[in-house]
Amino acid sequence: MSKNLYLLDAYALIYRSYYAFIKNPRYNSKGQNTSAIYGFVNTLLDLIAKENPTHIAVVFDPPYPTFRHEMYKEYKANREATPEDIKLSIPYIKKLIDGFRIPVIEVASYEADDVIGTLAKQAEKEGFTTYMMTPDKDYGQLVSDNIYMLKPARGGNDMEVVDKQKICAKYKIKDPVQVIDILGLMGDSSDNIPGAPGIGEKTAMKLIEQYDSIENLYNHIDEIKGKQKEKLEENKEQVLLSKELATIKLDVPVQIDPISLTLDDPDEEKLTKLFEELEFKTIARRIFQKEIVSTPASSVMQGSLFGDTEIEKKESEFIDISTVEHDYQLVDTLEKRKDLIEQLANQKEFCFDTETTGLNPLTAEIVGLAFSFRSHHAFYIPFPADLDAAKELFEEFRVVLENQKIRKIGQNIKYDISILKQYSIDVKGDIFDTMIAHYLMQPSLRHNLNYLCEQYLGYKTISIEELIGKKGAKQDSMRNVPAERITDYACEDADLTFQLKEIFEPELEKNYLDNLALSLEMPLIPVLAEMEQSGIKVDTNALNEFAKELNKELIKIEEKILKQSGVQFNISSPKQLGEVLFDHMKLDPNAKKTKTKQYSTSEDTLQKL
Repeated sequence: MSKNLYLLDAYALIYRSYYAFIKNPRYNSKGQNTSAIYGFVNTLLDLIAKENPTHIAVVFDPPYPTFRHEMYKEYKANREATPEDIKLSIPYIKKLIDGFRIPVIEVASYEADDVIGTLAKQAEKEGFTTYMMTPDKDYGQLVSDNIYMLKPARGGNDMEVVDKQKICAKYKIKDPVQVIDILGLMGDSSDNIPGAPGIGEKTAMKLIEQYDSIENLYNHIDEIKGKQKEKLEENKEQVLLSKELATIKLDVPVQIDPISLTLDDPDEEKLTKLFEELEFKTIARRIFQKEIVSTPASSVMQGSLFGDTEIEKKESEFIDISTVEHDYQLVDTLEKRKDLIEQLANQKEFCFDTETTGLNPLTAEIVGLAFSFRSHHAFYIPFPADLDAAKELFEEFRVVLENQKIRKIGQNIKYDISILKQYSIDVKGDIFDTMIAHYLMQPSLRHNLNYLCEQYLGYKTISIEELIGKKGAKQDSMRNVPAERITDYACEDADLTFQLKEIFEPELEKNYLDNLALSLEMPLIPVLAEMEQSGIKVDTNALNEFAKELNKELIKIEEKILKQSGVQFNISSPKQLGEVLFDHMKLDPNAKKTKTKQYSTSEDTLQKL
């Protein structure tokens, strides 16, 4: 069995988790902000479930100072203090990691990237494939044939594995170790590493592409022309120091111990107590609950994270349309439509899903409509391209779509409601959106249908690319796909959404989120759809007149500024403004310059004046 080691940059992931919830922080009943803890644990669970590591460790930065602070007192001096909520979260995160029986590694005077770099290189010699989980670009210098960066999931995208080829292609270099030279030249504002003034990432990349290293660049400094040469020569010591600061140490006094890093089963008792204290009910069920759903086609387990669970399945183990018994019908005659409408009218709820020509509901055209009101059963109705003919067909379904007594279910149903508005159909009745429901329960995870089906149904959906091809200029329109081929795809979407509703609705209630979902979030959906459809009226004449008035005011203000300063300059130029304020007018004798050797004219600086 191949050995893989996952090394997690703790603080990078904790900060990322904390700020992911910054607009909507998570608080428990005790008023404790659990955003960082919740996000970190979910990241850890996703990693274990999807990547199946054999060995793992979480690496923390030690309390400052580190050896880099001794080299350069200004190192990270520009960073704001750690938010108090993060400080209070760290002990809980360490206890949770211990509950998962995962080792925590921390070495005095050395940052997490130095420890991870040292362990990764040691592990490579021991035959491990190592993944460094972090969003930090500095780690690119460590990537090799057996060492990879693993960027956390973000914005609905999966975790990204970054290999040598990606690093070299991104920075136009021959070897990932040259990332150090690029960082040395361009500096790193997040760590307050100065680099060379006036040299950004693009220029640094060009120079290293041509000269391979900073040392070789200085060996050929006479080939550089103009101010660039002048800046490089004036700041040589600073650039060499910056390279040293950007270099990840590979000789930290820490030794890899494969036995202690082996992933083990979690301590259920310890984790259960912590989850109870933190009020992480959903996470506790995700790990320890035995069965969430059972269907005639398969019994899907979502229990022990480290057992034979649904979320650990490889792609080949998912069930799909070819292995699940189903009844998906193409409804393409008047008689079939009448029969379907009669069935829909007798339901308390049904799921519907639109197939369209695009993603913008204000411009997309209807291609077809799918319904489901029973698991593994669904119907697809193709619609004509002609607007009037499509509206005429919709008239047949108005009686059920606008029925107040029938609840409508959908995945991102606001889109479908908006599409139907284009055809004069006003969807009525209570709403249940599986995407919104999942967001309320698991805000840090992804919410698209493919992901939800894999996680909760163990089901691999039909890819849209199978019908219209990959994204790009050559991608076809759904309009050109035969109705017979769309039927399975559309029916599957409606059917699976209905199945997800059956799972999510009781889960909302168990997590005391049903009132929030059904009284606020779901009723807001048609309101938002109406707002997007209606837009706002804009009086362009009034805005133009107002713009003229503002322009006159700006001219007066500019004249006043130039008069007070006593010199002519471009007030839109931060560089010229700084020189006038601090060199000519001498408003602040202690004014500081940025790394580009010009005065700061930020809002904070100007407010102090």
